[in-house]
Amino acid sequence: MLHSKKLMAFLLTKDKGRAKAFYAETLGLTFVRDDGFALVFNANGVMLRISEMKDFTPQKGTTLGWEVDELPAAIRELARRGIQFERFGMPQDELGIWTAPGGDQIAWFKDPDGNLLSLSRHVAR
Repeated sequence: MLHSKKLMAFLLTKDKGRAKAFYAETLGLTFVRDDGFALVFNANGVMLRISEMKDFTPQKGTTLGWEVDELPAAIRELARRGIQFERFGMPQDELGIWTAPGGDQIAWFKDPDGNLLSLSRHVAR
């Protein structure tokens, strides 16, 4: 039933202004509007809604991720924009890339509220 419907994504922030700057300026997502309930972004056809909540704890796992063709280049570009990539105590290369046993590669970073985000490159199956 839902396989042909558009996916929407939701996040929380403690500061809408800071979140708007990060997602629009740092990550380059298209800001659509502030509808009074949430900041609305277009993330390549996926609606991302970021609502303000003054007291919340970020989830422990990845909340959003982007699949990219050139993972090292994407990491370097975000690093130039001030993003620091996370280290988790598992084998990660100098850029913070972890390679899964099947060959997929992932690197993680956080938004200003501590939401864990990722960049990944997946091998063809």
